[in-house]
Amino acid sequence: MENNQSWIAEFILVGFQLSEEMELFFFIIFFLLYIFNLLANGMILGLICLDPRLHSPMYYFLTHLAVTDISYASSNLPNMLENLVKHKKTIPFVSCTLQMLFYLAFASVECLILVVMSYDRYVAICHPLQYTVIMNWKLCTVLAIISWACGFFLALVQVSLFLRLPFCGPQKVNHFFCEIRSVLKVTCGETWINKIFLFADGVFILVTPISLMLVSYVRILWAILKIQSKEGRKKAFSTCSSHLCVVGFYFGIAMMVYLVPDDSHQQEEQQKILFLFYTFFNPLLNPLVYSLRNAQVKAAFHRIFQKNRTM
Repeated sequence: MENNQSWIAEFILVGFQLSEEMELFFFIIFFLLYIFNLLANGMILGLICLDPRLHSPMYYFLTHLAVTDISYASSNLPNMLENLVKHKKTIPFVSCTLQMLFYLAFASVECLILVVMSYDRYVAICHPLQYTVIMNWKLCTVLAIISWACGFFLALVQVSLFLRLPFCGPQKVNHFFCEIRSVLKVTCGETWINKIFLFADGVFILVTPISLMLVSYVRILWAILKIQSKEGRKKAFSTCSSHLCVVGFYFGIAMMVYLVPDDSHQQEEQQKILFLFYTFFNPLLNPLVYSLRNAQVKAAFHRIFQKNRTM
């Protein structure tokens, strides 16, 4: 990193071309969305911790999802908000590298946690009698640790490959944060190794998990159709539909960004908008979906609310 810093001290984040008045307007909007993200995911964490009825594998993994959503948004939004309010577009080299590391790590962790959650739903619906035996706390802890370790390992590999590259000339990154593919375009060295590893990561983190989840949900759907009770089918569909909403939104945008070539300038601009949507609204989607569509979470909220009113 020291060798690279002798070449370059900071990057210029081009972002979106806006007037100072529009930057202040978007600062207020984005700041409110960021605060709402922290509050919504914090509420999910608080409910699960305070209500013993939510101490189950599904909600254990949901706490990890909430933590990754808070962490992912916090890895790049504070710098973007600072740039908007101060009307500047620069970011130091070290800060850019750390931003790249954390956003890659947390995005990868979220993909893997969503896979684990789909496996949990598969066991709950297809093997209900063995659920507590299969999804024991030891296995849940191991799956969570593997997800976090694998996510950070893949991110460290990408950042290590990035740090070997030399920099020269104007370092204008056509993005609103240090997105790795945009930063690679301003390097002077050969980036084909980085692109190969990035594509391989995309296949491993996106294509493989979505394939496993599709297989799981085909078997889940088959098992749900066999349920005799109408109430049982409704409950199973309700639980799975929440997860499918999150998976469809998350993986859909991620695959459009990382598995589709972005050679043209128009595609770069479209991907910036996708990233903006992904950065602000995806972390909000999880708490909204799992709270509005989940009867147990709504019941837990009412119990905590009633308990506080009686105190």
